[in-house]
Amino acid sequence: MTPEADSRPRVGVPWRTVAEESANKRERIENYLRAVREAGGEPVVVSLRLPQNQLRELARSLDAIVLTGSPADVEPERWGSARHPAANAPDLDRERTDGALLEDALAAGKPVLAICYGAQLLNVHFGGSLLQDIPSEVRTTIDHDQDEDGHDALHGVRIEGGHLAELAAELGAGSEPKINSSHHQAVLQPGRGLRITARSPDGVVEAVEWDGSKVWVVGVQWHPERMRGDALADALFRRLVSEARKPAR
Repeated sequence: MTPEADSRPRVGVPWRTVAEESANKRERIENYLRAVREAGGEPVVVSLRLPQNQLRELARSLDAIVLTGSPADVEPERWGSARHPAANAPDLDRERTDGALLEDALAAGKPVLAICYGAQLLNVHFGGSLLQDIPSEVRTTIDHDQDEDGHDALHGVRIEGGHLAELAAELGAGSEPKINSSHHQAVLQPGRGLRITARSPDGVVEAVEWDGSKVWVVGVQWHPERMRGDALADALFRRLVSEARKPAR
């Protein structure tokens, strides 16, 4: 390892699903790894199959966390709901892994960037609930999911404060930048201590942040790792790495 790499903050990036890890399907996770590297961090891929003691040990060695997206959906029993017919099956190893990473990061004051599924799991971790199927539960003309060819939908987003507003102001991006979108679930009731900081024009929650804490914890519903070259997307990863360089709170 070079001295430059040795000085880079170690950023934990869990596999999206056990199935993708088992098959070593790296196309999606590589987007996150590249984004972390380009922001100045050293990505550390986190297996979803680690025994709990090894997972806790690895978590302690990390400086920051990126919770990735996933084709799975969070188990709705965690907030006391039955599973919607349109909901995807949960990946319980992914939920266990994210939970351990979050517990360590929040206790030790390490920054977290949670993306799409990761933002939903972050919300449930704090005791919040999820909207389980936007197409059947929200009256909207906005397309929040990919098209038949696998291309992300694009739409505007209203930034309503928090770290996102600070970043947008620094970039001169205004309060309604364009974001990509590839999800059918979203935050419904924010968890304890979480604040909604962005919504799409139809009211769907697009970002939550841990309010009243000095720790940088941001969850976004879109996919900044797939928006290479976009000012706000790149800034989110740079800020995560910058926060990771600061002394633990």
